[in-house]
Amino acid sequence: MNIATTKGQTKSLSLPNILTYARIAAIPVVIGCVFAQSILDFPLWLRWVALAVFIAAGVTDYLDGYYARMWDQQSAFGRMLDPIADKLLVASCLLMLAADNSIHGWTLWAAIVILCREILVSGLREFLAELNVRVHVTQLAKWKTTMQMIALGVLLAGPAGDRLVPGVTWTGLVMLWVAALLTLWTGYDYLKAAIRTAMEQ
Repeated sequence: MNIATTKGQTKSLSLPNILTYARIAAIPVVIGCVFAQSILDFPLWLRWVALAVFIAAGVTDYLDGYYARMWDQQSAFGRMLDPIADKLLVASCLLMLAADNSIHGWTLWAAIVILCREILVSGLREFLAELNVRVHVTQLAKWKTTMQMIALGVLLAGPAGDRLVPGVTWTGLVMLWVAALLTLWTGYDYLKAAIRTAMEQ
C-alpha cells in the first residue's frame, strides 16, 4: 500500500467523516421508528426516539464541519459526502412522513418543492464543479436548512407531540411551507448563478 492510499484511508476515517457516516446510519433508525409507530401501530414513544435520533443526526451535521475546520481535516471526500448525507436524511424523512399521512393534502406540494430543489441543486453543483466553480452557501440557504430541519423534527414528533401540546403537527406543516418558500428562493439563486456561469464559459 503506497503512502497516498494510506493518507486517503486516514482522511476517510477522520472524526468529521465518522460523524457524517453516523448521520447516514441514523436514517434507517429514524425511518424504522416512524414506520413501526404509524404503519405497524407500535407505541407513540417511538416518535420521541425518532426525534431524538434525528436531533443527534442534526448535531453531527454541525460538528463534522466544526471539527474538520478546527483540526484541519477537510477533504474532498468529506465535502462530497456531507451534502449527500443531508439530502438522504431530508428525503427519507419527507417520504416517510408522507407515507404515514403526517404530510398530506396541499402540504405534499411543499415536500415536492423541497425534494425537487435538492435534485436541482445537486445537478447544478455537479455542473459547476466541472467548470471549477464553487457556489458558496448563502445566509438565506442556512436559514432554509434550519427551518427545514426544525419542521421535520416537529413533524417526526407528530402525534406524540400533539398529545402533550395540541397543534404540534399543524405547526410543523406551517414551518414546512416556510421552508419550501425559502427553498424556491435559494434554488432560484443557484439556477441563476449556474446559468450566468455557463454563459460566461
